[in-house]
Amino acid sequence: MINKVKSQIQSLNLSQLENQRTTSQKDRINVLGIAGSLRQDSYSTLGLKIVLEEAIKYGSESYLLDLRELNLPLYDPGGPSTSNESTSNNTSKNALERTATALKWADALILASPDYHGSMSGTLKNFLDYFWEEFAGKTFGYIVASHEKGLTVADQMRTAIRQCYGWSMPYNISINGEKDFDSKGTLVNSTLAKRLKMLARDLVIYGTLIRKQFLSDVADHKISDSFASHYRSYYN
Repeated sequence: MINKVKSQIQSLNLSQLENQRTTSQKDRINVLGIAGSLRQDSYSTLGLKIVLEEAIKYGSESYLLDLRELNLPLYDPGGPSTSNESTSNNTSKNALERTATALKWADALILASPDYHGSMSGTLKNFLDYFWEEFAGKTFGYIVASHEKGLTVADQMRTAIRQCYGWSMPYNISINGEKDFDSKGTLVNSTLAKRLKMLARDLVIYGTLIRKQFLSDVADHKISDSFASHYRSYYN
């Protein structure tokens, strides 16, 4: 399933999403994994793929967005938006459009990053800088590849998502490289395996509950005393 994610995410288009904007209209929650490492076969990406595969068992649609392959340009707040047709670099424009489409499709997300000096990767931070309303009312899980548990990295990701009115799982997953995977990329730590399954299950269950309520509040124009009411223009 995960090996097919790249082509599937590239084939998503906004017209296909028109009937998938509310989880109440479909049986499955859409879980999008964001791989924030530029290293091929990185440990954080390996862990992310496992969670996405496990999430399918709990009733999700799961897709992987690999920032290594997208190669998003460095965010320029004064530059063209993701929908600006005047973007000169077609490759960059296509990458941004595909990313925006994937985020509109997603009901819940998992951010995965290596630990660089106690911080998330520049690649992941650059991705986060581009978007904000796309994250609101969605539940996020966090995976960090770190020799020191990656607590500060997870806190930074959680802070960024909180600023965008997204919800976060109350725990994160830490991966310790060679101690958790063998030379072939096979998971060998049974405790970590259980935690990855736990994240998959919790993200699907709690993510569905939160997403359904958020979208219900967005759709009900009689409700004005909810933060969800500020996102109606995005969902119209």
